[in-house]
Amino acid sequence: MSVDIEEYVADLRARQAKVRPADTPSEVFYPLGELTLPEHLDHWAAERADTTAIAFERNDLSYADVAGRVARVAGWLRAVGVGPGDRVAVFMANCPQFTITMMAILRIGAVHVPVNPMFHAAELEYELSDSGAEVVVTVDPLLPVLDAVRPAVSLRHVLVTGPRELAGDPVPPEVPERPDVTAWSVAERSDPAPLLATDLDALAALNYTGGTTGLPKGCQHTQRHMLYTNAASAGAAAQPVDGTFVSLCYLPVFWIAGENFGILTPLVVGGTCVLLPRWEPRAALRGISTYGVTSMVGTVENYLELLARPDLAEHDLSTFTDPLAVSFVRKLTPDVRRDWAAAVGPWSLLREAAYGMTETHTSDTSPYGLADGDKDLLSEPVFCGIPVPGTDIAVVSFETGEPLPVGEAGEIIVRSPAVLTGYWNKPEATASQLRHGWLHTGDNGRIDEDGCLHYLGREKDMIKVKGMSVFPAEVEMLLTRHPAVQTVAVVPADDPEKGQVPVAFVSLVEPGAVDAGALQAWARETMAAYKVPLVRIVDRFPMTVTGKIRKVELVDEANRMVVQPT
Repeated sequence: MSVDIEEYVADLRARQAKVRPADTPSEVFYPLGELTLPEHLDHWAAERADTTAIAFERNDLSYADVAGRVARVAGWLRAVGVGPGDRVAVFMANCPQFTITMMAILRIGAVHVPVNPMFHAAELEYELSDSGAEVVVTVDPLLPVLDAVRPAVSLRHVLVTGPRELAGDPVPPEVPERPDVTAWSVAERSDPAPLLATDLDALAALNYTGGTTGLPKGCQHTQRHMLYTNAASAGAAAQPVDGTFVSLCYLPVFWIAGENFGILTPLVVGGTCVLLPRWEPRAALRGISTYGVTSMVGTVENYLELLARPDLAEHDLSTFTDPLAVSFVRKLTPDVRRDWAAAVGPWSLLREAAYGMTETHTSDTSPYGLADGDKDLLSEPVFCGIPVPGTDIAVVSFETGEPLPVGEAGEIIVRSPAVLTGYWNKPEATASQLRHGWLHTGDNGRIDEDGCLHYLGREKDMIKVKGMSVFPAEVEMLLTRHPAVQTVAVVPADDPEKGQVPVAFVSLVEPGAVDAGALQAWARETMAAYKVPLVRIVDRFPMTVTGKIRKVELVDEANRMVVQPT
């Protein structure tokens, strides 16, 4: 029997209303109304001129300072011929110039294209060619890789800054003397451009996916997507809008999660971003205590590093009420949460961040206020909480697209004001993923009795053992409950009798504390027989440059284990 999707959603909304925290809104609230992001900047520059907008190393940039720089860089963009709809690539790591450039691009109605500064020539060439960007803003150490791709792309002008040019002790960039290259200091002397773009629904950014299912795709996002995501997620986490919100961001701001947390959320609520060029525990503690940081997104390892520092108690962390974790490698557990609260204070509740993806501008759910009894950490992984106001999430059959009953696993689909308009120049991919107003994510998930989402992994990662579904995230979570286990990565291996079997690569807290056979025996007492993995203990994992385990490199080893177990 067919289930009407709107009736299904209405039922979920009713369930979610019963558990939604009392201090969070049921509808999205825009602190300044539905204004563009440059309009937000101009407003705060007038109302909170001296408030620090960006703190970077030894330099604080006020809202008035940032707004002035944005207008002048926007003037330079106009002077070199950038107009509405033109794509401008921003090829740099974390620094204030990234934020200033992004706002300048949006101010004149052009399109922001953030590019990974770790790219080599072939990767850079692909995104510049695919986006059609003809102007690039970069830092001088990256000029050689940019010059390497020049013959293959339509590049006509480059704006060059230094990574620390706006730090307290600036290092002048090395800028080639060429007519197609301009120094940042020269651009900042341009005549300021007026606000030219006020259409929230015009194309404003191409945010490229990670390319895990083929070549990266440019997600077309608008300023409405940006504004909605950050207003909705701020409200869902009860973030203040009185200027006291202070984020510490070391996440790369070319990532959409870093863009939200390090640029857009502080701008929407009129707060401050303490921006780090990279993760460094000492700098993080200094930033938290100096600026009264209220929130940070970091890996579980980052928080463990802070806990291990002997000078932790010397820093004032009394404002740090909303530390957010992402479980890339180590998993957030009740023990880690308790250790954090004991060291920092009961007001600092360590919790998972959110579910989201580049296509939805991320931050689609929030587990805020749902941690009583560690329910969020002890329930089936990964607990993502309820949708932020204005977003609907459903779980449907991969085969039929029909909504599935509460508790059944299927494909997560998302409907929200932040879902991408489409993939840049890829109509077939757009038609495949966007159907009847819903984004089909390709992710496995389950919705519980409270209407909360549980993320179970990508469909391609699911392991089928004699037709039974095994979700790697679940096996990983269960194994990390063993006291000797530090990190787990579960991958599939082909098996002639079962189709597939799970294989767990495990690192230990103390080398030699347990062997693979003992862990398998423990697993048999902990999980259903078809989920019990083969176990290989390892000293280290292959890692990506962004700090995730490269599971694809573990699959070959897993298949060798099945053929010749050790």
